[in-house]
Amino acid sequence: MMGNNRAALQTRIRVAAKQEPADLVIRGGRIVNVFTGELMEGDIAIVEGMIAGIGAYEGKEIVDAQGRYIVPGFIDGHVHIESSLLTPQQFARVSLLHGVTTVVTDPHEIANVAGAAGIQYMLDAAEGLPLDCYVMLPSCVPATPFESNGAQLGAEELAPFYGHPKVLGLAEVMDYPSVASTDARMLHKIAMAQEAGAVIDGHAAGISREGLNVYMAADIRSDHESVSLQEARDRLDLGMYLMIREGTVAKDLEALLPAVTPRNARRCLFVTDDKLIDDLLSEGSIDHIVRLAVGRGLDPVTAIQMATLNTAECFRLRHHGAIAAGYQADLLLLDDLEQVTIHQVYKRGRCVVDAGRLVEEAFPSTAPESGSCNASGKLPGLNAKKVEAAHLAIPLQGDRCHVIAIIPNSLVTRHRIEQVDVKDGCFFPSVNSDLLKLAVIERHNATGNVGVGVVQGFGLKRGAIATTVAHDSHNIVVVGTSDDDMLAAIDEVTRTGGGAAVVAGREVLASLPLPIAGLLSDRPYLEVYEGLKQLGLAMAQIGASEAFNPLLTLSFLTLPVIPHLKLTDKGLFDFNSFSHIPVEA
Repeated sequence: MMGNNRAALQTRIRVAAKQEPADLVIRGGRIVNVFTGELMEGDIAIVEGMIAGIGAYEGKEIVDAQGRYIVPGFIDGHVHIESSLLTPQQFARVSLLHGVTTVVTDPHEIANVAGAAGIQYMLDAAEGLPLDCYVMLPSCVPATPFESNGAQLGAEELAPFYGHPKVLGLAEVMDYPSVASTDARMLHKIAMAQEAGAVIDGHAAGISREGLNVYMAADIRSDHESVSLQEARDRLDLGMYLMIREGTVAKDLEALLPAVTPRNARRCLFVTDDKLIDDLLSEGSIDHIVRLAVGRGLDPVTAIQMATLNTAECFRLRHHGAIAAGYQADLLLLDDLEQVTIHQVYKRGRCVVDAGRLVEEAFPSTAPESGSCNASGKLPGLNAKKVEAAHLAIPLQGDRCHVIAIIPNSLVTRHRIEQVDVKDGCFFPSVNSDLLKLAVIERHNATGNVGVGVVQGFGLKRGAIATTVAHDSHNIVVVGTSDDDMLAAIDEVTRTGGGAAVVAGREVLASLPLPIAGLLSDRPYLEVYEGLKQLGLAMAQIGASEAFNPLLTLSFLTLPVIPHLKLTDKGLFDFNSFSHIPVEA
């Protein structure tokens, strides 16, 4: 931990005792005390990136806060950086603009593509950044045996990472059946995390109240998958930390916030989980969630606690999350507490955002995109067999199919049985009924697996959308109104080495290359943002629903650990029976 060597400790104590001047003193502000829930005044003395004291101090540099509120830097308690489509370097730049100075990330996505090399890439790419990127090691790679991914990570492959100073523990354990049945491989991972003194994060989607006891008994103490008020209360009742998620697709704040009370608020924290760059820029990150929560009646100081100290305590980050001596000097100066209007952001005592602009001197001198390209050379590219129209066919004896029905802005889908159009003995997409074809193509080991199904809710009037961002195994997923356009979209994302594409009449309307493992762009965040805008315009052009983000929703239709009906490269998957089922009903 920064500042814990003997010389730094001596310096910090001498500054605290006023025997030496601080490097920086911030005075004239109203400090939000996340321990007491009160506002207090005093100079904040900072030396070598750490807070040495609060009181009356002198420093080599003085900053006048001019009555602004001073709060700890925000901490995102659970995020997949890959979902932003950005490298860690570019993700840091966007996050800091929104006051997020620390993230707890699960490189689950890139690990499912590249295994241990993917984890190492994320750790290496985050080195030297003015953003603390702490890592929770992916617990389920592959996520389930019901899909094909690019790697397998057992306890042996994870073990070497526990010695890394940025590794905190074992990430979202989503394979509940393996925990409940005491599967030897899963128990090995959990036991190893316990022996390392690490924390273990849960993923309890669809798990009953009593089923949560299985996770608690396994030392799994947090969960971000609550989607209802009762589920939130169940987790708090049984001793879990409640992670309140508000991302691009999963927006749970409105449903869960009533569970937060003055008595249990210290067991609650905010997370984004998955958020695209366009939403990060337009809405924000944890700052956005704090604003929403305060707007819905939560006390502003309680909201700040949930965005800072609570998260730090959940993950045992002893030097993060508060403004006090011995804590890292990660601070925000706010013009308005309720609106979270950020004036300045300090990371380890250095100003990194001033008046809404990044302080470029605070970032590594090497161009992030250049470094990312070089590091990404060790990661695998796409390895899929050529797809033909015959691979996309859905033969039927009758005219009724199991259908994946989208719930806007939710990871959960409905399982419906619908009458469909049939042509030449096969399912035929209908734009009038909004019953379209969905396909997942294995892209790691050229197995030739193609899963096909029927989806309702996209609203496309023509064309197709394809992407290699397809949770959790990140095969190619494509939805379309015709086989020709689906094949053209598949060809485009294959040509670019991964990415997303919108096609109509076999013409590529928009394409966003993601050459780093088929998940991340190698370009600056504003270029990625512009690329996503072009995809959005193209999706609107072919009639995609504007009630939700079609691209991100598409990427989650392949996630079999979330209820109720999903599609993998091995076929249609029913969460309730935890098995594959035929498309025809």
